[in-house]
Amino acid sequence: MSRPVNESDYRGRHSEPVPTSNLLSDDNDYLPFESFDDRGRPRGYAPAGAPLQVQNVDMCQQQNKPNHYTTAYDIQNLVVRRGQEFVLRITFSRPLTPEDDFQVEFLIGSNPSPNKGSLVTVTFNSRHGGPWLGRILESQGQAVTLGITPTPDAIVGKFRTYVAIVTGGGMQRTSRDTSTDLYLLFNAWCPDDPVFLADEAERREYVLNDTGVIFQGSVGSVTTRHWMFGQFERGVLDACIYILDASRMPIYNRGNIIKLIRKGSAMLNSQDDNGVLVGNWSDDYSMGTPPTSWTGSVKILLQYANTGVPVCFAQCWVFAGVFNTFLRCLGVPARVITNFSSAHDNTGNLKTDLIFKTDGTPDKRHTRDSIWNYHCWNEVCIARHDLPPSLGGWQVVDATPQETSDGHFRCGPASVAAIKEGLLCHPFDCGFVFAEVNSDVVFYKRDRYGTLSPFKVEKAYVGQIIYTKAVGSTAPMDITHTYKYPEGSSEDNKTMARAEEYGCQRDHSELSDATLTVTVSAEPVYLGQDVNLAVDFQNQSELTTTVHAHLAGSVIFYTGVTANQFKDLDFTATVPAYQTERVVLNVTAQEYMPHLGSQLCLHFVVTGQADDQSVTAIKVVDLQTPGLTMTVSGEPRMHQEMFVTVSFTNPFDFDLKNVRLAMEGPGLMEHKTHEYSIINAHASISWKESFFPRLEGQRCLMAVLDCSNLHQVFGIAEVIITA
Repeated sequence: MSRPVNESDYRGRHSEPVPTSNLLSDDNDYLPFESFDDRGRPRGYAPAGAPLQVQNVDMCQQQNKPNHYTTAYDIQNLVVRRGQEFVLRITFSRPLTPEDDFQVEFLIGSNPSPNKGSLVTVTFNSRHGGPWLGRILESQGQAVTLGITPTPDAIVGKFRTYVAIVTGGGMQRTSRDTSTDLYLLFNAWCPDDPVFLADEAERREYVLNDTGVIFQGSVGSVTTRHWMFGQFERGVLDACIYILDASRMPIYNRGNIIKLIRKGSAMLNSQDDNGVLVGNWSDDYSMGTPPTSWTGSVKILLQYANTGVPVCFAQCWVFAGVFNTFLRCLGVPARVITNFSSAHDNTGNLKTDLIFKTDGTPDKRHTRDSIWNYHCWNEVCIARHDLPPSLGGWQVVDATPQETSDGHFRCGPASVAAIKEGLLCHPFDCGFVFAEVNSDVVFYKRDRYGTLSPFKVEKAYVGQIIYTKAVGSTAPMDITHTYKYPEGSSEDNKTMARAEEYGCQRDHSELSDATLTVTVSAEPVYLGQDVNLAVDFQNQSELTTTVHAHLAGSVIFYTGVTANQFKDLDFTATVPAYQTERVVLNVTAQEYMPHLGSQLCLHFVVTGQADDQSVTAIKVVDLQTPGLTMTVSGEPRMHQEMFVTVSFTNPFDFDLKNVRLAMEGPGLMEHKTHEYSIINAHASISWKESFFPRLEGQRCLMAVLDCSNLHQVFGIAEVIITA
């Protein structure tokens, strides 16, 4: 962990302290009275009669929040979106006269400055003020209703509000009042904001939906994991601003969507900047929380904001889930993406090399590349004024620490349209993402002298399916076509040629057409059941062929890295000419169960040798787990007491130890946990909790069970809450 940064570190570099915090509660922003420079002329003369004073400033939350789609934020202060008018109501000590002059001032961070956009003066009537537009909407007696429109590129964060009355000799300001602090967000409803999204259903999904699903598993065995984004829950908005503060991102850059996204991508991992989450791809989570036991983002963000210490632990879907909360909370349209069969650490190389020994068994020692069963990242929908017009829209951003980008572990925004066309010359990190979805898998055999010879190339294995949650549904939406053209099409060939022009290296091995091929299939398997592998050898030659084959079985992390190898089996198959021969191989639960650890993924490689031909096939089997049963009771109305019961029966012949149940539901229930030292074999447990719904509409509760010898056990309950 790096040492904390102290303000004294910046002496000699800045004339003033670096403006880094939206959360400063600086009572000395202004003196209550500021006299005008004696050398200058007064701005106006004091009107006749009693002096004007401010009695009350009403932020009109009940009117503003619905208009700005911010009602769901569980926060005391007003939250609005930039580029759109909001209203304030000021009560003065007397009705205004034509001679009265006043202004509203908004300040953000320490040492606010007009030329940096962190001090904004809004004037009314004919006097020219700052960049934000102000107008008097209504004046009734002592109360004046004002309309204020921030610019579409205004700084995003927490502003302090003052009202100043101009007199002949100076300016009289209201005192510091935290109840008038104002949160300003990006605005997907504003056509002039770079995050503008034209479709209303997409805005409600990608900005306002506080729950979602993340797709996991493998090709042919896709699983669904719900994730509670919770961007509107109490403390989350302040936590997201704290992340920017902790990064020491200058206040004046926080209206720039690209700079903010890149800073957020770096800060969501702790790799080089004490960011939010610590990645851990092992079986040892003793110093923190296993990635599989999180229910959502809220607990993680609040823990980080309260302690300033990176939270343990995360894997790619946790990074993506929390980053999605950060983005949506600040108003940026965002969604979680899953790339199945994702190539990693290729950095401009479009080849993933898998090496086999002379006997056909996998050479794990010399194989450096890996293919993840899946990898999760995020997409944001933004205009890219720094790129050609056709390259705006959805952009890849990734907080999982893999490679550095401009010196920090971050990725994106990389234009999805640029990736599809092979235009890898554009920022940011297009080449890296392109390799994740387009790499060729090259199978090599090592001879006795160590020479590698390619015997098979899979051009369609990597990036087989790319999923995200469908709008208004928990079903997957296949967006593979947005990243790549159909394999082998003329458009795909042009894309690959263009990518090579920009430095990506492809495989150009010239291999003769194989007359012998092998495929491996398996039916879905529950944890604790035997696995039956169907191995099909297809012979396209006119001669009967005998194949000397080998099966290697391993427990792997979803990253493709081997955790434990548990099976090596030699077998033979005789395949008649122009026919297919099936061999069924049984793998018992007793063989793989002792080696599982925290993993639920089995990896099988079948290799075969027949005369001068080598064949190989890979099959990933994700073990299915039992689920939790969740039932909801009580009247489904806002602020009325309701109950949820979580039930589970241990279906196994072994005990579950150190069991932790966690449950939450944005707008319904904050994060709660319940622990059991043991759940005996075939025993049942039940956990009941009460809650008071805060938000109306369709809401979701999620529970997760995690223990030392069972993971990935979920339950979901949906309920419609009325007002």
